[in-house]
Amino acid sequence: MEQRQLGTSGLHISEIVYGNWLTHGESVGDGPAAACVRAALDCGITTFDTADVYAQGAAEELLGSTLRGERRASLEIATKVCLPTGSGPNDRGLSRKHIMESCHASLRRLGTDYVDLYQAHRFDDTTPVEETLIAFDDLVRQGKVRYVGVSEWTAPQIDAALRTAAGTGLRSRLVANQAQYNMLWRVIEPEVVPLCAANGMGQLAFQPLAQGVLTGKYLPGQAPPAGSRAATEGRGPRFVSRVLGVRLLERVRLLAPVARDAGLSMAQLAIAWVLHQRGVSGALIGASRPEQVTENAAASGRRLDDDLLKRVDEILDGMIDRDAAKTARMMAVSDAWRATPASSAAAGG
Repeated sequence: MEQRQLGTSGLHISEIVYGNWLTHGESVGDGPAAACVRAALDCGITTFDTADVYAQGAAEELLGSTLRGERRASLEIATKVCLPTGSGPNDRGLSRKHIMESCHASLRRLGTDYVDLYQAHRFDDTTPVEETLIAFDDLVRQGKVRYVGVSEWTAPQIDAALRTAAGTGLRSRLVANQAQYNMLWRVIEPEVVPLCAANGMGQLAFQPLAQGVLTGKYLPGQAPPAGSRAATEGRGPRFVSRVLGVRLLERVRLLAPVARDAGLSMAQLAIAWVLHQRGVSGALIGASRPEQVTENAAASGRRLDDDLLKRVDEILDGMIDRDAAKTARMMAVSDAWRATPASSAAAGG
């Protein structure tokens, strides 16, 4: 397992990051979930990503209990704050009150004295960004957080935070942006990636497999495999839903010989592609079975030449989404998550 710097910070992470959104405490039982974490450790993965809102804290608890006994200094644990964790008005957002209380609750559930990366899970336009950044800075000074970052923020939101931090004289700078990114969904490329690169922020790419679409398991004209996310009501990948005319799935099938020529599975090709992109520090994987972790982790260190990358773009021509304007619609805060019950608030990333 290869390691990379998180942006230009001094923190090194495994380039494959194990995440537990929609798995631990939800679709995967405790036993299989713990087996997946242990498989990640066996593969050399040292970086684990979660959030306070995943399974309403159960994901953090299971991750913490499974990692107990491991040498803490050898691990990098990341979690997030913002989305609703309760029904009260202060149980969500990026106010100083919610950040402080959520951080302490996450530390208890994870069974650790500190997290290596604390991320603002969404942007909160009702709280001054200065208040959020000062709270983050105080947690760093207190030793409860080592580094801070954001998740699913637009370029203007990130830029505003960077400018505010510089003007306020805060010592803790943003070092990471966690964003959805894969062969099909590239909306961060025009604006977010260049801004982050210019300011030393690394990308943590989630959904590198496009919710399973890029593994090739969804076939045009056929029902989704039993047990797959698309076969479960309410869990269908937006990439599958978007295609229904089948064109995208037909294009994805053409990636199979590209992967085979490179000596990779389709899942490994998709992850290796993400790791090849500008500014990416890590690719997040999730799993319901240990063998999935083992397969995906094998994408680490695989080099893709320019000809292969060109073939990928040619195959997916017309299917790739680079519309930067969609970051505002897909990532920016809206009244929806603010009014969403805590039990169903974790809608991605």
